[in-house]
Amino acid sequence: MDGTFDVAVVGLGAMGSAVADQLARRGCKVLGLDRFVPPHSLGSSHGETRITRRAVGEGEAYVPLVTASHRIWREIEAETGRPLFTECGTLVVGPASIESGFVQRTLAVAEQFGIPHERLDGAGIASRFPFMTGLDGALACFEPGGGYVRPEHCIDAQLTRARASGATLCTGEAVVGIRQEAAGVLVETDKQTWRADRIVMTAGAWNARILGASFDRLLMVDRQVLHWFALEERAPFTEASPVYIRMHGPEAIQHFYGFPPLPGERRVKVATEQFATSTDPDAVRRDVDPAESDALFKDHLRGRLAGVRKDAVETAVCLYTVTPDGGFIVDRQPDMDRVTVVSACSGHGFKHSAGLGEALARRLCGETQDIDLTPFALARFRA
Repeated sequence: MDGTFDVAVVGLGAMGSAVADQLARRGCKVLGLDRFVPPHSLGSSHGETRITRRAVGEGEAYVPLVTASHRIWREIEAETGRPLFTECGTLVVGPASIESGFVQRTLAVAEQFGIPHERLDGAGIASRFPFMTGLDGALACFEPGGGYVRPEHCIDAQLTRARASGATLCTGEAVVGIRQEAAGVLVETDKQTWRADRIVMTAGAWNARILGASFDRLLMVDRQVLHWFALEERAPFTEASPVYIRMHGPEAIQHFYGFPPLPGERRVKVATEQFATSTDPDAVRRDVDPAESDALFKDHLRGRLAGVRKDAVETAVCLYTVTPDGGFIVDRQPDMDRVTVVSACSGHGFKHSAGLGEALARRLCGETQDIDLTPFALARFRA
């Protein structure tokens, strides 16, 4: 048994690195554990870039989290000199005919919270952003304050700050079980057993396995594929082009998202999402069949994205962990009140991670909380 910690953070990806950083900066004695060596490419927090936007069409409860994240990333940039957040704008495009569609919800959130934005029709989109084509009947929300963050850089910067604030971070050490006792909690790994007053579970795709049967029906792991396509010589993309989310039909699968080329590169990252087939995080297929990239180009990009060559030059696999309603879980484990579960944040979680880390640190340290986390409680599933 090695020491006693105030809080053990299990999993040091997007959420775990933020929680560990914010707790350590408040003087908590923090233990961080990860089965890999983050940042790494085996979970959900890799792939060079992640979209960030304050006008969150997934729901108004997320807006305070992403707003706080933007502030925190700028603070870390000022402290470390490392570029984390590129404010190139976010363009959300979809059919104007779908009255309650994602674009319409995005516009509503932007208006509700006074987030600077522009409403564009198909002609306006084509004029401003010529890389986007096939825009008959389209509607868009352009948020100039959105853009992308660099997930590997963010995780590394927050873990570096956590260590500097006194956190003990143990990587390459897999948690195999947790147990609550009267005086605290025990964290059993494949190497040793640790003791802490409390635990924050941020193990992503491995959360359900550690937490046990009660979370099996709540946390599903899906394999997702990221693709990088080369640009044609005169492709209408620049480093200043916005990130984008494009819906081209009423079904959830009828969308894709992508990024501008990174500085000095002549390729762009594009992807879609699937939620039909679940996987085991330890047995997921890591290679990508060229047919998967061909299908993305044929079904989504062709006729809608200008200047992109049809053959992918690089691919990667990542894991999404999702709940039945697609929302976050931020709540105590029902049978262990010293264990806080933070999970199912995949797909739209990274942009909220720094703000959520701060909100959880404030809660655990007894500080005044200005972000309402009750929309992410487990009670909604019991109801």
